[in-house]
Amino acid sequence: MVEEKPKENLKGVKGLYHYLRQAWKKPDKKTLRERMIAWRKSGVFTKVDKPLRLDRARTLGYKDKKGFVVIRIRLKRGGHKRPRPNKGRRSKRLHTRKNLKMNYKWIAEQRVERKYKNLVVLNSYPIGKDGIHYFYEVICVDPTKPEIKNDKTMKWVCEPTNKKRAMRGLTSAGKKSRGLRSKNPMNKSRPSMRAGGRKGK
Repeated sequence: MVEEKPKENLKGVKGLYHYLRQAWKKPDKKTLRERMIAWRKSGVFTKVDKPLRLDRARTLGYKDKKGFVVIRIRLKRGGHKRPRPNKGRRSKRLHTRKNLKMNYKWIAEQRVERKYKNLVVLNSYPIGKDGIHYFYEVICVDPTKPEIKNDKTMKWVCEPTNKKRAMRGLTSAGKKSRGLRSKNPMNKSRPSMRAGGRKGK
């Protein structure tokens, strides 16, 4: 008579993406520092073969197939304050207000879309920052590829209404920066800032 093995309790077993996510919460400082030294020496825009944060990329819609492109971008850090006048006529009170209401992620997506005109930005995620730069990986899609046109979950990108998503503030970062995450009926930024009389977010 064959003895039956007791069934293992698989309820508490975690998958690969769980451990990747946990590892990125506290990344190894030495490894990240070495990577950023190499990134600073490379160009502002760099096409990468595979996403660095695979768990985040898959969550945001990345697939390992033709038509998907991942681009690493380097961005200068610092506040977006108005420059103070150093000569000539100056106002009585010098400006210290910020003149840009866009977050860095949205700026990174727009720069990638300007550079690669044949691609549509899907989403992006941060991969590191130092004293001078932010580093992002931007997921892009080529809408002309047949692999994308025949994909049930991705063929919406091929529609003309989804051109230049980052420029029009239709990506996740763009919507957040525009104040469209809130569904409150008192939200003045819906449907747009201009429609709300520019009363703010």
